[in-house]
Amino acid sequence: MSEKYNITGMSCAACTARVEKVVKKIPGVESCVVSLLTNSMTVEGQAGSSEIIAAVEKAGYGASLEVRGEELACQPDRRGVRNEKENDVLADKETPRLKKRLAASLIFLIALLYFSMGHMINLPLPEFFNNNPVAVGLAELILAGIIMVINQKFFISGFSTLAQLAPNMDTLVAVGASASFLWSVFVLFVMTNEPEKFSTHDFYFESAGMILTLITVGKMLEARSKGKTTDAIKSLMKLAPKTANLIRGDKEISVPVEQVKTGDVFVIRPGENIPVDGVIIEGSSAVNEAALTGESIPVDKTAGDLVSAATLNQSGFLKCEATRVGQDTTLSQIIKMVSDAAASKAPVAKTADKVCGIFVPSVILIAVLVVIGWLIAGKSFGDALSYGIAVLVISCPCALGLATPAAIMVGSGVGAKNGILFKTAASLEQAGKIKIAALDKTGTITSGEPEVTNIITAPHVRPEELIAAACSLEAKSEHPLAKAIVKYANKNNIEPDDIKKFQAIPGSGLKGMIADDEIELTGGSVKFIKENFKVADYFVKQTEELAGQGKTPLLFVRGEKLLGAIAVADVIKPDSKDAISELQKMGIKVVMLTGDNEQTAKAIAEEAGADEVIAGVLPDGKESTIRELQARNNFKVAMVGDGINDAPALTRADTGIAIGAGTDIAIDAADVVLMKSSLKDVPAAVKLSRAVLRNIHENLFWAFIYNVIGIPLAAGLWGWKLDPMFGAAAMSLSSFCVVTNALRLNFLKLK
Repeated sequence: MSEKYNITGMSCAACTARVEKVVKKIPGVESCVVSLLTNSMTVEGQAGSSEIIAAVEKAGYGASLEVRGEELACQPDRRGVRNEKENDVLADKETPRLKKRLAASLIFLIALLYFSMGHMINLPLPEFFNNNPVAVGLAELILAGIIMVINQKFFISGFSTLAQLAPNMDTLVAVGASASFLWSVFVLFVMTNEPEKFSTHDFYFESAGMILTLITVGKMLEARSKGKTTDAIKSLMKLAPKTANLIRGDKEISVPVEQVKTGDVFVIRPGENIPVDGVIIEGSSAVNEAALTGESIPVDKTAGDLVSAATLNQSGFLKCEATRVGQDTTLSQIIKMVSDAAASKAPVAKTADKVCGIFVPSVILIAVLVVIGWLIAGKSFGDALSYGIAVLVISCPCALGLATPAAIMVGSGVGAKNGILFKTAASLEQAGKIKIAALDKTGTITSGEPEVTNIITAPHVRPEELIAAACSLEAKSEHPLAKAIVKYANKNNIEPDDIKKFQAIPGSGLKGMIADDEIELTGGSVKFIKENFKVADYFVKQTEELAGQGKTPLLFVRGEKLLGAIAVADVIKPDSKDAISELQKMGIKVVMLTGDNEQTAKAIAEEAGADEVIAGVLPDGKESTIRELQARNNFKVAMVGDGINDAPALTRADTGIAIGAGTDIAIDAADVVLMKSSLKDVPAAVKLSRAVLRNIHENLFWAFIYNVIGIPLAAGLWGWKLDPMFGAAAMSLSSFCVVTNALRLNFLKLK
């Protein structure tokens, strides 16, 4: 059983490590993943929610069971109307609070800097403060104290976690600001008795105030950037219509979308969004599905076709029957996938997690050693303390904690906008590492529906005559090839004749009598017709050439006269060849899997441009074929399929990619779902994965190198003395830089 929780009070990656550690200790918890980006926790196992919440609260943080965003967006208020403003769990509530804190802090910080540094730029002080360092110190103490009260959250969180021996980033800020403040208070008290021993230059009140204010600036920038990473989910949630027009009896009534039930009949007028998933029972229209698939070209829909919630009816009037409502709609499932992917962790994050667990305690220890080291080197306590404080406030575990989830969240959102859904962070990472792409033929490379490709008439026979005869026979058959011929005839406005005495000969062909003239029609395979009628050698050769191209020729005879042949084939999709070419350019070998005979398979593989074809694969043999491909040089293998028989192979592959128009079983078994059913989205998914992984590596490099350079610099090891205020400014910007770098993924062009 998997449950999701909202976590409050976390400030850095050390917090996530602490929460994960205490929850994993609970009996019955199988796994626990905490996300600093979404302030959420996903727990799998049999442990009770009350026990988990109690453990998190004991660790110093808040926890509550989460009601998913799409559930909240659909919950009515007391008036029965959805209250999105109150229920939007993804709303950025932190930035407004931080803005207020920052505004108040800045007012008092300006006054504090006036007293502490105004004289450096010849700003006059009131007469009372001239030559009165104690009075200046008291003014600075009061102003710094007010700033500390405004930013008390740092101290409450920092010292409470320190008391539990699990310090976090707030601890570093709280200790640094407190040390500056307390040292200044000590100096002020000494000055009341021995004014000549210290001067106003020995006060660090402005450092305490500046540290807290600059960190708040960084927190606000970070919160705003983090808020933007969830824009994809929020924009999806806003797409859901608020009302639906239902047909009840002879009346049309408007009801909140939450009240729509499966089986209800609703109507959609041009320009309206479709409220729930359904099937068209009357009408035709062009439906814009860009909200779900990223494809801007409208799709023509008519009776029997499916429609999805949040898509836009552009032209005709539609009457539909609801098939999936609430959390079951395609839109809700997409929101869930993107949200779950953001809340999960990619394997690449493991190293950062290990570092974060020991980062803050190590920094505190380094700061203490720095102070002791400079005291031994002969520095005054004030100078030594300044070095120690600089170490505390320049180090930043947040950047490490946000490096991976920020890129994952933005990458998942970019994928969702383009109809590419990654179920987990791990699947988003793994997709870019594949070296072999195994593509199922039917429904993946090909359209999955046979089509008429060639019409060959016998001498003195018009094409319309051949098609009419073929359609008359095949209209009585349920065979997929028969449907292709009937569809072709309808498209060309050719009407079939009435057939009586219809007879289907299994595995061979069809027979029937035209009602008006009592002439028998016969149709079937080349072998069947050759055994029963005379067929010229040149005509047989033409049919053999068609068969060699992967097509199925069907011959038709009227009486004893050969009318001709109609070739039917499952043609490749228009974009399959380009998609395979793109994969090959990315260094990925393309293998086509099919149950067809080798001759047909090779013809289609050659047309599509696949590197290798494995034919005659039985439905239960695809999984073992994937295992064999994985054994080749230990390459990462992706399986792309759409059918029920593809599910075992999708599960076995390192990355299972399901074509969105496929079955629910295939989609459930896959790691990645392509909503547009286009093979070109496979290289797009790989490109996005590689871009996200590259972005994660950039973020981790920045986070590590920042701390590796910044901490020794603050410690004075390179001969520079870094003012704690500059350290605080650097710390405040480091996380902002990481999240901003992740947001660059929004500009990635997948095609």
